[in-house]
Amino acid sequence: MAGRVLAITGAFGVLGSAVAKAAAGQGARVALIDFASEGPTPDGALVLGGVDLTDAVQAGAAMDAVADHFGDIDALLNIAGGFSWQTVQEGAYETWPGLYRLNVLTAMNACRAAIPHLKRSAAGRIVNVGANAALKASLGMGPYAASKAGVHALTQSLAEELKGDNVTVNAVLPSILDTAANRADMPKANPADWVAPDDLAAVMLFLASEAAVAVTGALIPVTGRV
Repeated sequence: MAGRVLAITGAFGVLGSAVAKAAAGQGARVALIDFASEGPTPDGALVLGGVDLTDAVQAGAAMDAVADHFGDIDALLNIAGGFSWQTVQEGAYETWPGLYRLNVLTAMNACRAAIPHLKRSAAGRIVNVGANAALKASLGMGPYAASKAGVHALTQSLAEELKGDNVTVNAVLPSILDTAANRADMPKANPADWVAPDDLAAVMLFLASEAAVAVTGALIPVTGRV
């Protein structure tokens, strides 16, 4: 990972912060891209706050800024996204297109903007965040699972598209992340069964490394003991 340039979207969230910290600790040069204006920042990181990745123009400007600052981009880690639990009958219609924009469109715009830069890398990598819940949606998970299934399809299609360009595209499929918010929402659950952000970050950084050259188009469950 030493010297590699990683563009991380959703970089100020719990998972994004864990990935950025771990990557910087391994010697990577990291760019932190988020809709929020600021957050945890490793030394030497490029901070690009206030970026709306549902806007293709803003996504393009962000990736160009990363390449201009560091010289190029070796890996894109798409962590930006959102979640909502609601039933079809009782939920709001707006949640469906809203989660599509937050989960699918942000990843697509970031990928499309980063691809020209990734093609110039000796080992270009894209790592998306899907969801194990999208493999079999449970009660109330319809809009979230549908949007994450879109991320899975984007991953597999783009992997085929970029096979000849030395760019791999994979996705991790976590179950429940061990976060303060999830502990508060599910006080009776055992968080020891969940996935620690640092553990998910380790899988993502492997997929973003030069060592993962033989893996592309994979949807990798990272589910702890759920």
